[in-house]
Order: sequence, then C-alpha cells, then structure tokens
Amino acid sequence: MCSGCEAFLAYVMNPSTKEVRVQDMRTICEFLSVFSEELSGLPPNRDVEFGIELYENTTPVSIAPYRLAPKELKELKT
Repeated sequence: MCSGCEAFLAYVMNPSTKEVRVQDMRTICEFLSVFSEELSGLPPNRDVEFGIELYENTTPVSIAPYRLAPKELKELKT
C-alpha cells in the first residue's frame, strides 16, 4: 500500500456453512508469516460489552483530538 492511500479489508462468510476452520480462511493462509505460532482455531463468539448511545437529529461533533492549554496556544501564536 502506498502512503496516504486508503485500504479496506472485508471478510465475507457464507452463513449456511456450519463449521468454520482456520485452514479454510484464505487471508490467514496467505499471511501465515504474521502469526508467531500455530493457530488453534477461531476465537469464541462474544457479546458486545459496550455501546455508544446515539441521539437522533444531532450533528456530529467536530473538535480537535488534542487541545492545547490556553497558555500553550498563546505561545504558539506569538
């Protein structure tokens, strides 16, 4: 991938298949060198442990992720 380019990864599964094996996943087989040891299987299915409540008809908040203290901001501007 080139620097600054967007990349997407999607893994599509057939829900009618009963058993999923690690050996059948092409992406894992192509990148075996990434894994340090033999994969014993897929992780167990888990429930979602958290959630983010969204409110209808609200606009997204757009703020800088890291804000400077007013004193630091003043120093940068001068």
